[in-house]
Amino acid sequence: MKPTIIWDLEDDTEGNWWHIVEDGHGITAEEVAEVLEGNHSLSTISRTSGLPITFGWTSLGRYIAVVYDHVSDDPLSFYPITAYEAPPPRK
Repeated sequence: MKPTIIWDLEDDTEGNWWHIVEDGHGITAEEVAEVLEGNHSLSTISRTSGLPITFGWTSLGRYIAVVYDHVSDDPLSFYPITAYEAPPPRK
């Protein structure tokens, strides 16, 4: 079952949708969902925020980091805080 991704309203300039999608990060809501829904290679805790962060490839071929809040287990729900393109892991 796919997790629920919680987005603030698109016209809320203080919200997560505006911050990630509209405010110059260049990441789409679909890319964030792809990574949070399980298309990730690494999950850990962000050193700066203390929140979970996950890294993964999107269908557009970009490797992104998504910092999020784990809102609930039932139903599984995530609130993305920020997302940005990250350097891919070294092989």
